[in-house]
Amino acid sequence: MTPLAIALAAVFLAVAVAFAALWFVERGRRRRLQEAREEREWDRIDRELEVAEQAGRFRIIGELGDVAVASVSRVVSQAEGMRYAAGSDLEAATRSAAALETSARDALADLRRLQNAAADGVRDSAPAPSLHSAADLFRVMREAGLEVTSTETGERYDLRQGAELVVFRILQTSLGNALDHGGPGTRATVGFAWTADGLHVTVEDDGIRAAARRAGLDRDGVDKATAYSPEDDLRAVTEFVEGPDLNALRDRVALYGGVLNARSVPGVGFSLSVVFPALRHHNGVHGVPLR
Repeated sequence: MTPLAIALAAVFLAVAVAFAALWFVERGRRRRLQEAREEREWDRIDRELEVAEQAGRFRIIGELGDVAVASVSRVVSQAEGMRYAAGSDLEAATRSAAALETSARDALADLRRLQNAAADGVRDSAPAPSLHSAADLFRVMREAGLEVTSTETGERYDLRQGAELVVFRILQTSLGNALDHGGPGTRATVGFAWTADGLHVTVEDDGIRAAARRAGLDRDGVDKATAYSPEDDLRAVTEFVEGPDLNALRDRVALYGGVLNARSVPGVGFSLSVVFPALRHHNGVHGVPLR
């Protein structure tokens, strides 16, 4: 090889190395920009949903306040009536005292519900997104590597704002867990089944099979790597799946009369099902314990 050829080869090699270095630098820059965009999108959704959740909570507190005011007004009226009756008819005053006691207990219960709702607003600072932002959530999760599809049956209707926030929290928590545990390439299917008064939400993923696919296995290899036994099936049916996120989600769902079931699916991934029998008119207040 002539000195000229050697020099040209060295030049070409240097150029190739420079282009490769620039390509890696640009790839890293694009990845950082993508991650920054995803982070900003999550922040935007969380800020929007924090405002929406507080608005929904204020509406509930306002409704409870109206009920409490009406209850206290009734107590005052009965007390005035008992004072006038005491001067002429002690028996009537005694009967009024019993009714007054019942009304006072009802008023106390309403005030405690109001107190609980206000205290929950102070304790619960985590935003609970609303249903109208689901499309944004799906897009962000797809950009992060989760393959999200959704199906919907029945006729959709408007929900109270607090109920929408709970449904969105179901989607955000379950899809986030699917990506964390299953990794990029995991397929997640979201289902909405609307009934006359209720809603059934399902989120199913194939995180276990996704891990096998990322290993480069073919279909038969994936099937072998994700094989499971009857004992695995029995364990999946009988075990109670819990964790900080799921436990918090169960509490939110229960507030709106819903039931949450979560289980692993052997050889496939994870499944979450939430049934709200009467979500259409539920205001999230019924069943609040009087602490």
